[in-house]
Amino acid sequence: MSGLKSLVGKVALITGGSKGIGRATAVRLAHEGVKVVINYSNDSSSADEVVKEIGADKAFAIKADAGNVESISHMVEETAKKFGSLDIVVASAALMKLGELPDVTESDYDTTFNLNVKGPLFLAQKAAAIMKPGSSIILFSTTQCAASTVTPNYLTYCMSKGAIEQMTRVMSKEVAKKGIMLNCVAPGPTATDLFLRGKSEQLIKTLSGFNPQGRIGKPEEIADTVAFLAGTTWVSGQVLRANGGMA
Repeated sequence: MSGLKSLVGKVALITGGSKGIGRATAVRLAHEGVKVVINYSNDSSSADEVVKEIGADKAFAIKADAGNVESISHMVEETAKKFGSLDIVVASAALMKLGELPDVTESDYDTTFNLNVKGPLFLAQKAAAIMKPGSSIILFSTTQCAASTVTPNYLTYCMSKGAIEQMTRVMSKEVAKKGIMLNCVAPGPTATDLFLRGKSEQLIKTLSGFNPQGRIGKPEEIADTVAFLAGTTWVSGQVLRANGGMA
């Protein structure tokens, strides 16, 4: 018997699903026969484009603050109302505020942890309450939590993602009681608009040189990793570093 289950007919809620890795994940899961709910915060046009690409019968977009508990509850309720169930949660919405120790402000800390930590925690809580055995929750960290090349300006971002890795380790024990798999993907540098913004060609070349394959990742490659974890029946509580061997 295979350790991967069919995803046909399953329902996924993807926070930050209109761009980058979230968008690639929505398209990838849809190709597997999954109906997807695409959460976005501001840019409705990007979300609408994803819905159009997938098909309005298999996807819909919902505007919500993925770091606000009331909004999270609304997303979960609307997903179940629209498609009748919730089988896969992908918490890909995140904020990356960079700054070294003297530059960190209380506001930076609060906004980062609200979206990157509080959001996934309460999303998992609300979703797990209605998920059936065999469902999957997938969180996101970063390879920077393990890379020796990390620079000081990643301080608050890595702090928040370190919390996600501990959330994965501990919370997987709780949701396992309901037969829910909970894992975490920790990508390396990936060619999303967010990552590429403001970086020179030379900097991208330098960052590519840190990887033994001599390049940065593609959003579609991270989406493949998410699809694997969505289908696994035995992997849980793990942080999968999808980085081409960088760390």
